[in-house]
Amino acid sequence: MQAQTLPVAHKAHHSTESNAGGSELRALNAQLAVAELDIVVLDSLEPLEEIWRELDRDDLNSLHQGYDWCVSWAKAYGNPLSIVWGRLGEETAFILPIEINRFHGFRTARFVGADHSNINTGLFTGRFIELARNLEPLKFAELLRRALVGSADLLLLQNIPSEWRGRRNPLTLLPAVQNQNQAYHLPLLANMESTLQQVNAKGRRKKFRTQLRRLEALGGFDYISSATSDEQHRLLDRFFEQKGERFKALGLPDVFEDSQTKAFLHGALDIRDPDSKTVGLEMHAIRLKGEYDGHIAALAGISRKGDHIICQFSAIDESLAAETSPGEFLFWQMIAEQHGKGVGLFDFGLGDQRYKRSWAPVETEHCDVVLPLSLRGRVGGLVHRAITRGKAFIKSRQKIYHLAQRMHRLIGV
Repeated sequence: MQAQTLPVAHKAHHSTESNAGGSELRALNAQLAVAELDIVVLDSLEPLEEIWRELDRDDLNSLHQGYDWCVSWAKAYGNPLSIVWGRLGEETAFILPIEINRFHGFRTARFVGADHSNINTGLFTGRFIELARNLEPLKFAELLRRALVGSADLLLLQNIPSEWRGRRNPLTLLPAVQNQNQAYHLPLLANMESTLQQVNAKGRRKKFRTQLRRLEALGGFDYISSATSDEQHRLLDRFFEQKGERFKALGLPDVFEDSQTKAFLHGALDIRDPDSKTVGLEMHAIRLKGEYDGHIAALAGISRKGDHIICQFSAIDESLAAETSPGEFLFWQMIAEQHGKGVGLFDFGLGDQRYKRSWAPVETEHCDVVLPLSLRGRVGGLVHRAITRGKAFIKSRQKIYHLAQRMHRLIGV
């Protein structure tokens, strides 16, 4: 366990009521409070469970930094942990669940489960978010650097929305680069008809009716959304098969093939907290009837935190009823089902894909915190910035982007 405390400098203050004003006095008090900020780094999650679960109750703290999510990942992978615990005196200010692994060849401190998370916020208290307005960026960076030095070469916290649903993230005070990907969101309104008005409602309804007729002509379908636990796990295994087949056909590496990832996602299926409306992972599917009775045409895994639905992944069986576009049909079913359940946002996740753009009228920019912790880490930071900016450059130029995608599929580079 390591602890670091760093004073926050502030200018001399003349305390007469006439020239200070209430706002300046509040700012000074905030600076004094922030001056008490210190950081403890722990190598396990369990000592912070009670405090952690308190922070989990804030729906604007991402599911991917939730206690149960991180426990599931840590059990599956067993990477060294450096759980960053920020405190203001005896009061918790924030928790950053961090693990140490190799990334781009460097020893890197990253969010737990970073390779399979679409949105990362860290876990912050509302009070610290307010106080962070008076936190000097360079001093915040130095505080984190001193706490983590020796454990890794580079602190790399990815996929952070600079602002999430009206709340500015304190991590944006740190050195960062804009992520090459954006997240795509569909706000859910009073009913499906109102929600569709945000996109091409007429075209979307016409496409849905065509898909429905084609599926009915094949013998019909079942939309699976509330399967038993055993069925959920079977659907997840089927997803691994479908996605693996798709990656193989494209000549791409299968990011779900290792046993640790599979164990983690199976663990996420068991994360449930009905009171807080938290769902770690839930499988949805289109199962065919008739000639293809029992076959799964499309699958998706979604999570929930408060009123926020996150689509974690999806897959289709292209050998079955491809002309019905079962993947898009499944998204219609999932979105329609969420109405009336207290859901306000359907999140298609990071990455630019045509189906996301067709559904999502809102795009959210993300950034990556890049903070070197050693001389070697400076090189690692430059490498990550160069790779990220290179990808962003390619994606901003559609002809080059499409060519790069074709090359990737053909030769796997």
